[in-house]
Formats: sequence, structure tokens, C-alpha cells
Amino acid sequence: MTAKETYIPQVNDYVEWKPHIKGWIYYKDKEYLTIETRVRPKDNINLLDAPFHANNRLLVICYESDWKNLKYIKSRESIYEEEENSISSGR
Repeated sequence: MTAKETYIPQVNDYVEWKPHIKGWIYYKDKEYLTIETRVRPKDNINLLDAPFHANNRLLVICYESDWKNLKYIKSRESIYEEEENSISSGR
């Protein structure tokens, strides 16, 4: 991407936003996107109560007006490809 090209954020792109926010774009619509900064396995009690998701995710909202401040780092094929922000439970 050259300096003249504008980055268009996509789901599964790894981005930096501000010096302290780095993560995968998890969801995007026309008004905002979410950046997944942390993934943590649920404990057994929470997993029993809500078994449809095995992990808790920390998502940061980035509104469309701030997309110009995102720095693209890399992309992945799917959420299962890398565990960049995962914290293993040791299960």
C-alpha cells in the first residue's frame, strides 16, 4: 500500500490503533468496527451456562471517523488461523 492509498479495514486484519490498542478486526459495519484485543477461555461454570461460545473476547469499538488512524499490520484467513491474543487455559 502506498502513502496515497487509503486503508479500508476488513474483518481478520490485524491493526494498531493508538499506541496501546492492537488486535484483529472482529466485526465491521458501516458505522463502526470492533478490534479483538484479548481472548480468554471461559471457566467451566461459564462454559456450562453458555456452551455456544468457548471463549470470552475483549472487543474495542472503533467508529468510522477513526478508521483513518488504523495502521494495517497483516491479515489472516479466519479467526482459527492464529492465536495472537489468546490466553491458553491449559485444558
